[in-house]
Amino acid sequence: MEVWQDDSINSPLQSLRMYQEKVRHHTGEIQDLRGNITQLIAKLQLMEAMSDEQKMAQKIMKMIQGDYIEKPDFALKSIGASIDFEQTSSTYNYNKARSCWNWIRLWNYAQPPDVILEPNVTPGNCWAFSGDRGQVTIRMAQKVYLSNVTLQHIPKTISLSGNLDTAPKDFVIYGMEGSPKEEVFLGAFQFQPENIIQMFPLQNQPVRAFGAVKVKISSNWGNPHFTCLYRVRVHGSVTPPSQL
Repeated sequence: MEVWQDDSINSPLQSLRMYQEKVRHHTGEIQDLRGNITQLIAKLQLMEAMSDEQKMAQKIMKMIQGDYIEKPDFALKSIGASIDFEQTSSTYNYNKARSCWNWIRLWNYAQPPDVILEPNVTPGNCWAFSGDRGQVTIRMAQKVYLSNVTLQHIPKTISLSGNLDTAPKDFVIYGMEGSPKEEVFLGAFQFQPENIIQMFPLQNQPVRAFGAVKVKISSNWGNPHFTCLYRVRVHGSVTPPSQL
């Protein structure tokens, strides 16, 4: 026996079911949105309740953790960069460092030079060399047409000694290539420690690629015992500038 169906009734029913389904869907979206708004309000209330000191500390941590240099870094250890120890000054002796810093205990051991190839820039996580004159040579994983070098130091506000006298001051950059190493002067610069991250455009940019970079420091900001280098970045491209 055939069942008679009245399309004039089924059509409105289908429309009603579709409408109910849409209402359920949008109700879920509205509930999610309300939840997000509630979380946002809670965060805003927390920020309003923060003291000025807490806000400043949070800002400093963002500055330390943030990377405002939007250029590839060919001196990163994680991509294969390394230190040429034959062309690098000796690390500052820990026993001397301990007798000099014992009252504040900057760190528990002497950091190796390759710490400057890592992004962890926190107090004490630096490479120190004796006096105010020293050098470090960075071997890159591939030859690079160099354009800029960036130096980074910690801000005075979180320095355990309360000053920045161990920061490098005057320095020279050389491109290194061949064996024995050929040194090509790329520029002389001065680091201002008040600006914790400084990028220096190279004054001499020959159209040739280099496999290593030497940073030769000739002075610091007043410490007679040692100089601290926190991070060095090397910028450029793997293709000649004319082909970019």
